[in-house]
Amino acid sequence: MSPNTEIFTDLLRLAVESGASDVVVKSNKPGYVRLSGRLKPVDMDPISAFEAQTFVDENVPKVFRQRWEDEGQIDFAYSVADVGRFRVNGFHQRGLVSIVFRHIKSRVPTFEELNLLSEPLLKLAQAKDGILLVCGATGSGKSSTMAAMLDWINHNHDRHIVTIEDPIEYTFQDDKSVFQQREIGLDVQSFQLAIKSVLRQNPDIILIGEMRDRETFETAISAAETGHLVFSTMHAATVAQSLTRLFEFFPPEQQLQARRQIAGSLRGFICQKLIPAIEGGGRYPANEILQADATVRNLILEGQFEKIQVLLDSGAEAGTFAFNKDLLRLVKAGKIARGDALRFSPNPAQLEMNLKGIFIRT
Repeated sequence: MSPNTEIFTDLLRLAVESGASDVVVKSNKPGYVRLSGRLKPVDMDPISAFEAQTFVDENVPKVFRQRWEDEGQIDFAYSVADVGRFRVNGFHQRGLVSIVFRHIKSRVPTFEELNLLSEPLLKLAQAKDGILLVCGATGSGKSSTMAAMLDWINHNHDRHIVTIEDPIEYTFQDDKSVFQQREIGLDVQSFQLAIKSVLRQNPDIILIGEMRDRETFETAISAAETGHLVFSTMHAATVAQSLTRLFEFFPPEQQLQARRQIAGSLRGFICQKLIPAIEGGGRYPANEILQADATVRNLILEGQFEKIQVLLDSGAEAGTFAFNKDLLRLVKAGKIARGDALRFSPNPAQLEMNLKGIFIRT
């Protein structure tokens, strides 16, 4: 092991032992770790620009080296023996290299370990076909929630599951299901090639790491319409924002067709935020969940998106509820602080009333 590699190995080992989710390296600064959502400096000598540059140059996979040289940014997976696997993003800022490491846990967590409400998630996971989107900001636990759902399927149903990831976040051990996990750059040259070929690989379930463009979404719709269940993630904070993002994939003249396709294929949204815990330094997930039943599908078809928010706020349908309902539950259970609930709420004025026991009937 070279001295340069040892620096990063020690930093990553410290991060894993501390329970950090991410490590941030900026040239000529000490490393930083993210613990329970908060960024903290590590007591160490600064990592030089040469050391940061050398780390990426030496460890970027051969198939990505030209892209790193041409584009100045790259994503790849990195493993350290007896420490773990990491998703690495290398990039330049002000002419110097910075690196962000995300710890990829080898064991898939359960709903209980993630403190998730399992009932609405299991209902969605048992859909026979359609598109299921897990949404949230970077670091909101989307991949963990989706992995827990897939692993429940793995232990309870015989399915052929093909994943397309950049890079792979969790590794699954086949139980009743069979997993084929394809990593961009290592197993297939590009995301586009993987998407184009996935329907020929006889899947029952397809995991697409991120719904990133119209081509990806149209492939997901095609898969859903031919009897496949598609899991994917989106960077969107709420169900309302997620719906808006989906329709942004289509030009104005195709909005009617888009409403028909989305209404027919969508099975649900799971939007997630991680809220600081009152005790223990961890975080609790708060969710907004929309089950796309006949009522929701009809509202999408007619373009009446504002009424979907009314459904979420009322929570009248089983398994469908807004963020405020889950935030209220966590406050009442003594898991999160009132102030944090209001800070993370998309509608703090409404939550303030709910906390006082005041609810508006819809």
